[in-house]
Amino acid sequence: MVTFLMMMAQLAAAEDFAPRLAVLQKHFERLHAITVIQDLENDKAGKLAELKTLLEAGADSEEAFNELYYKMDDVRTWLLAHSLYKPERAEGSFEQTDEAWMLRNPHLELRLARSDLAVTVQTSNETWRMAPCDAKDVAAKARFGFRSAGLQAAEAFHTGYSVGMLLKLASFADAPDFELVLGIHLIGAEVVFELTAPKDGLDFRYINWPKPLELENTAADYALVPFMQGALIPGNWPETIHQRDLCNSRSLYMPMWGQIHSGHGVLTILETSDDAGAEYLHKPGGPTRIQPRWYGSLGRLRYPRSVRYVFQDDATHVTLAKRYRRYVQESGRFVSLDEKRVRTPGLDEVIGKPVIHIGALYHFVQEASLFHQDRIERNHALVTFDELAGQLRALKEHGVDDAYVHLDGWGFYGYDNGHPDVLPAGEEQGGWDGLRRFADACDELGFLFAVHDQYRDFYFNAVSFDDRLAATRLDGSREEHATWCGGPQTILSARFAPEYVRRNHDLFAAHEIKVRGAYLDVFSVVPLEESRQRAHPMTRTDCARARRECFDLLRARGYVVSSEEPTDYLMPTIDLVHHGPYPTAPGLGGGERVAIPVPLFNLVYHDAVLMPWSMSEDGGWGIPNGDAGWLHCLLNAGLPYIGTGAGAEEIERVKEAAALAQRCGTVEMVTHEFLNASRRQQRTTFSDGARVTVDFDTKAYTIDY
Repeated sequence: MVTFLMMMAQLAAAEDFAPRLAVLQKHFERLHAITVIQDLENDKAGKLAELKTLLEAGADSEEAFNELYYKMDDVRTWLLAHSLYKPERAEGSFEQTDEAWMLRNPHLELRLARSDLAVTVQTSNETWRMAPCDAKDVAAKARFGFRSAGLQAAEAFHTGYSVGMLLKLASFADAPDFELVLGIHLIGAEVVFELTAPKDGLDFRYINWPKPLELENTAADYALVPFMQGALIPGNWPETIHQRDLCNSRSLYMPMWGQIHSGHGVLTILETSDDAGAEYLHKPGGPTRIQPRWYGSLGRLRYPRSVRYVFQDDATHVTLAKRYRRYVQESGRFVSLDEKRVRTPGLDEVIGKPVIHIGALYHFVQEASLFHQDRIERNHALVTFDELAGQLRALKEHGVDDAYVHLDGWGFYGYDNGHPDVLPAGEEQGGWDGLRRFADACDELGFLFAVHDQYRDFYFNAVSFDDRLAATRLDGSREEHATWCGGPQTILSARFAPEYVRRNHDLFAAHEIKVRGAYLDVFSVVPLEESRQRAHPMTRTDCARARRECFDLLRARGYVVSSEEPTDYLMPTIDLVHHGPYPTAPGLGGGERVAIPVPLFNLVYHDAVLMPWSMSEDGGWGIPNGDAGWLHCLLNAGLPYIGTGAGAEEIERVKEAAALAQRCGTVEMVTHEFLNASRRQQRTTFSDGARVTVDFDTKAYTIDY
């Protein structure tokens, strides 16, 4: 009996291995698919033949099965080790010579000179040179340069996707405890420069690195800068252009710029942009120099800084803009209007609608620098809420069926006064009851009602004014001025802004005011700010987070949210800006064009934010003299502004612009073209096939669908 049971157990065990051997057989068949180098084909065939024989013999024990599995695994490992198609690291090399450190890959060759740390980049068709480092690379209590480092040590640093190097700089005479590591990485046809401070004990203002690209001053050299909507600066432009600021400012709506030489181009992207900026200088006759700048975060480097240079051998202002568009899409910072209208259904009531900007009370205090000295009665301008509602009804009767209404001056003191403590609604204007009637009138007319609001300017007459709520500079001082209606003010630390927003808009709700949109003034044009308040320090990154929170909590109430001008960091957050104008000189209120206006921002973000345009006939706010604002509106498929006193001809023009914005306002601006030598004839094409052609000299235009 015992012998019988043992035989049955052995049979059962043998049967158990059949399905497991079938699995190995399937895996064996797939080993034939692994391609080895040609010289080893015979070896491959021999190993597979041996393995086949073993599989056919099978296994009748766990030990025998495991031995078969390990044999197959050895063969698989050998095949993969000698495969013709194996994972590879990025191709390229690092080399040190007495004169330079060199990086090479199939697309680029980069040389970093040891004598002056000047960078040269060679593409297949062009040589790009950067200026050498100098004695002012670092601005701290003393100015000093990278070249003054007593220790300069480089080593290769390759990832799977890049070929690179790390350069350690230490033992600076003017900052002996300061240490920097410069990282340079070649990734295809792109170079990423990184700046890190392992020993970050230096209280500094900014670092200038990498140095400017050195272009020529010819008609074939261009700089493309996001100076407001965008400016194209020929290398031989006859006028001075000089800007220096942080990103997310009028100088840099976006943290990027482009430079083109004879059709070859470089796009520069400041990847860590919260504490970054640039200085660009074009003297009469050129050339243009653009210097990346890394600002201290509360006086420190704090985190690695990164800038990317994208080399294009066939470049235009459009291809560079589109490469940046790809960058923001890939980094998750692009949110289309189609996505925004899902999260905020009220946005459908703004797309393709004219914008009406009206105000109730403007009162200038005597301390305000804009106080009217000649006709003193001009310092108090009042239109009641009921009168404003009557103006909207009249506009409706004249054929304006839909609109977005932006209301100024509804607060206790009037426009730009007393912020952030601006409620209750001003009784001169009509109080809570009058404001409620105005909001109800907008609702009845089918107009979306939004309020102008402000949470940066901190007026001394605000009832909650306290020095400890103000943003403080690194030296302990604070910004003060008395420009606007309310006079003396400083800056509210953005840390406190969200709760002020919540309180004020809770008050609107408590008084049943049907607010459906809010414009938070200047958040999208004043650069991010920092504060060294002892109890409430704030970095620029903290500031960005707080400002976004202000918009987010209003959008959670269903509001359409907006701000002043389009800046990169708020593009995922806001729905509307009130203008994205071109730079003009001597000022935005009117003047000559600065360089060549080009819709750079809209080539990137047209389908991500709504942007109204002036319908002027000649110049105006952000519209160069000689240009009709309404032509820019059409060229950009933007929303048209309209005043309550508009006549029949203006209303018809506004309707045409609104119809174009209804169709094209949420789609990509695919391209922008200059059609003649003077660049006064231009064309934009949108992703739905629509084309708009304008002539700024003759005011002729065509819209082709």
